[in-house]
Amino acid sequence: MDHFQDGHHVRLRSRVQRTYLHAAADGESVTLSQPRASMNAAWAVHIYDGGDGEGEGDGDGPYLLLHSAAYGRYLSATATPARRGHHGLRVELRDYDQPEVEAIKWRAIGSGFADDVVMLRHVGGSYLRANGKYLPWNSTGVSVDDKASSMMYWIVEPIPLREAGIPAIPGPLPNRPIFSAIFSSRGRRIRFVLALEDGYYPEEVDADDWRQFWFRGRSAFSLRGNLAAHIDEDDPNIAMCVRAGRHGRLTPLVVNLPDGGYGGTLEIVVFLARTPGYDALRYPDVDAQ
Repeated sequence: MDHFQDGHHVRLRSRVQRTYLHAAADGESVTLSQPRASMNAAWAVHIYDGGDGEGEGDGDGPYLLLHSAAYGRYLSATATPARRGHHGLRVELRDYDQPEVEAIKWRAIGSGFADDVVMLRHVGGSYLRANGKYLPWNSTGVSVDDKASSMMYWIVEPIPLREAGIPAIPGPLPNRPIFSAIFSSRGRRIRFVLALEDGYYPEEVDADDWRQFWFRGRSAFSLRGNLAAHIDEDDPNIAMCVRAGRHGRLTPLVVNLPDGGYGGTLEIVVFLARTPGYDALRYPDVDAQ
């Protein structure tokens, strides 16, 4: 797993389809898409060391976990059949909400081609694969399967860190019609906590420091303004980090929220500007060539 360094970011490009593994805009699906200069095509590497296992078997050695640089949720295999026209089982994004989540554990296996081409084997024995080699209308699908295929080869592209600090978040979104389905519910529950200057925060959400409010819409710009108001912070240039589950690593939120998830809960750790915790945050430079 030499191409996957803990805390770094990568893109995964299908060797056959030449498109990138993307976290879809619904915050749950995983697809193939052409754009590479996108947070949705960036994946943060989280190496989980489950023990002292060695070799290529699925023992207790280190596992590769990948979480979306856009939404923080983890790449996972499911037991649900892939949609019609796709092979094997469905792949999706999920929270890392328990100490042991088998669904998010992978290993990178050498392909026998170039050094930067790997196969991603799930702990259950199946492999991450692209779809649509002979059916172009199904060419955006991703699944896991145990039948050998050239569609299981992925080119690993490292993404350098952004040197200029936090990227600009998108501006306000247009107002939705009052009858929009988004506004027919209470929206999302935002559960948040303000980190101390050194970056420390209580991890248990039932701690007194965690608070919550309901938020409608998808605008990261509006959400940042709401959070600044809730913590009585005059400077709106706070950093918002999503935590996808109790054991998920923090992911800086610099894109609009997924277009799914209404009625769910989003956990956010807030960092004040000009503090060591804020300055320690790192972002992938998705525009780098």
